[in-house]
Amino acid sequence: MSFVRVEKPRPHVCLVTLDRPERMNAMAFDVMVPLRETLERIATDNDVRVVVLTGEGRGFCAGADLVDAGYPPGIDGLGLPSIGRRSMKLLEDVVTTVREMPQPVIAAVNGAAIGGGFCLAVCADIRIASPEGYFRAAGINNGLTASELGLSWLLPRAVGSSRASEIMLTGRDVRAEEAAAIGLVSRVVPQEELLEACYEMAARIAAFSHVGVQLTKQTLRAGVEPTSFAGHMEHEGLAQLYVRLLTKNFEEAIIARREKRQPTFLD
Repeated sequence: MSFVRVEKPRPHVCLVTLDRPERMNAMAFDVMVPLRETLERIATDNDVRVVVLTGEGRGFCAGADLVDAGYPPGIDGLGLPSIGRRSMKLLEDVVTTVREMPQPVIAAVNGAAIGGGFCLAVCADIRIASPEGYFRAAGINNGLTASELGLSWLLPRAVGSSRASEIMLTGRDVRAEEAAAIGLVSRVVPQEELLEACYEMAARIAAFSHVGVQLTKQTLRAGVEPTSFAGHMEHEGLAQLYVRLLTKNFEEAIIARREKRQPTFLD
């Protein structure tokens, strides 16, 4: 049985749903391994322009599976330290796969995003939440560190270092309305409208130049990684020049505006 569901609800839009609602889509290995493999497969699907990631039921992803996390594959003959490192690497690979996908990823935060689930949401390019959505850096509550799966790197870049420190060190819940106020989510919509709002945004993004969207995601990601301002401007400039000189997208945009229609970008 697969705990990851894949659908294509709109042209060029792929919906990926964590589908173990009775455990609030927690990060058991029989969920995370298929999720990573699914995302890797979608990353090479040239028909998919935007990915929407969500959870079934009342949880987006509840972090560590406290019922039965299972074991990662390929651990025969390994000692406990090596098993632990391989387990962490597998979960880290899920996060890096989301970030490195060429397609923008929209997280539809329908409920609890706790611990590693918090990071899974934050590593997406865009987050839209329902009023039931909330975030918690739960490690600190469990006697561990609040930093896991890149959260201490990603969260300060999303909400600023002071807010990130307060959220992670107190282990408190950040409800959807506060998340919107501090820029952790783009907006909050009613639960029954959450996926439709994500599809509408995805369709708008998918209508633009394929390569233009991919390079925009790439340069946005590069912009929050260590680099000089001059180096980042050069990266942006090369991306812009690449699309401008090697496609007819700009000309099509001008003609479409003159003809009062949506442009059709053929890259």
